[in-house]
Amino acid sequence: MTSADNYILVTGGAGYIGSHTILVLLNAGYKVVAVDNLSNSSRESLNRAARLSNVEGEVPFHQIDLQDVQSLRKVFQKYSIKGVIHFAALKSVGESVEKPLLYYRNNITGTLNLLDVMVEFGVKDIVFSSSATVYKADPKNRPLKEDCDLGCINPYGRTKYFMESIIKDVVDSQEGWNAIMLRYFNPTGAHPSGDMGEDPQEIPNNLMPYVSQVAIGKLEKVHVFGNDYDTIDGTGVRDYIHVMDLAEGHLAALKKLGEKKCGFDVYNLGSGTGYSVLEMIRAMSKACGHDIPYIFDKRRPGDLGTVVCDPSKSEAELGFKVKHGLEEMCADLWRWQSNYPNGYND
Repeated sequence: MTSADNYILVTGGAGYIGSHTILVLLNAGYKVVAVDNLSNSSRESLNRAARLSNVEGEVPFHQIDLQDVQSLRKVFQKYSIKGVIHFAALKSVGESVEKPLLYYRNNITGTLNLLDVMVEFGVKDIVFSSSATVYKADPKNRPLKEDCDLGCINPYGRTKYFMESIIKDVVDSQEGWNAIMLRYFNPTGAHPSGDMGEDPQEIPNNLMPYVSQVAIGKLEKVHVFGNDYDTIDGTGVRDYIHVMDLAEGHLAALKKLGEKKCGFDVYNLGSGTGYSVLEMIRAMSKACGHDIPYIFDKRRPGDLGTVVCDPSKSEAELGFKVKHGLEEMCADLWRWQSNYPNGYND
């Protein structure tokens, strides 16, 4: 092993949320090793995380796909791993509908392999990057609490639900396991330096990276799906959370894993405040200093008018509370997008 120090293994560590979480972990004094297959991420994100942290040196990194068990096992052999934060997964709802087998194979098999190796090496602490997509699409669920009914309407959401279930079964079957599922809502923003942010390799699937690319001129206009919902302006309302707040939420969950008999638990990570699509576009227009063009399209099947979380459990038990509001989300996102129009390729 490289050191007697205990490391936190971060799977998918070069991704948007993974890299920002690694920066927060480094600043909190944790030793981190990252693995990522770089299918939708950049090694450069980890270079930026190391540079922006108060820790000298590079983040140990291994380009590994979790379907490659032997390579993953070598990482556990090389480092003394104390716990795992598991981000690695494909995450496009639309793509999952078109290629369900790809999503089931990648997300679920990767998680099974990770858990197998954790069992082999006696690592029993895991924070899992789940999603609000696991909740049943029911307009009565307002706001969403952790005990609301689950019911996914797409293969991506089902993989997250199945992954949660698999982890729970492992926790229930063996002594000493501690697992926290973090169901988060709509991450946006970037590091306030403007040097780290979301870098989608293709046309973005989520609203805010799409809006920011329209703002910078890479895309023509924003497509707003539905303007006849029962909301403040007819467009869909969602709960947005700054990526730095989200990263702090993972740190809070990791600290809770250190408590005795943590067992299996689930927490929402969100602001508890909803913003409509038009409100987000206007806020981003203010941040970039010019109007952002948009058009209205038909509703997408399965979309709800309002999806907002109740963050009270994470506030009470994790001590987690968002610090950044809508203006900061958009200002930081625009700073990143304008500094690096082509993401880490710049």
